[in-house]
Amino acid sequence: MKRGDIWWAELKPPAGRRPVLLLSRDEAYSVRELVTIAPITTRIRGIPSEVQLGIEDGLPKPCVINLDTITTIAKVSLSERLATLNVEKQKAVDDAIHFALGIKD
Repeated sequence: MKRGDIWWAELKPPAGRRPVLLLSRDEAYSVRELVTIAPITTRIRGIPSEVQLGIEDGLPKPCVINLDTITTIAKVSLSERLATLNVEKQKAVDDAIHFALGIKD
């Protein structure tokens, strides 16, 4: 379990079972019961707080990581690792987080 991994998670309704991107620092997974994630959705809006993913990224269909809805969930909600983001996609996630939170470089 590490930052940049995509896992299946059981989220509260109405979200339900869906893939999520792990955002917590790597050291947190061995000691924390709660982890920070961004949900992945097929609702693509084409805005700067989204990072597009697809079959080439290990996902079942075209989707986006939604960095406008960063949240914290129980680590036990994670059930199966799907993929790990490549360096380029991880950089896009960092940029989308900056946009979503209004962080200026």
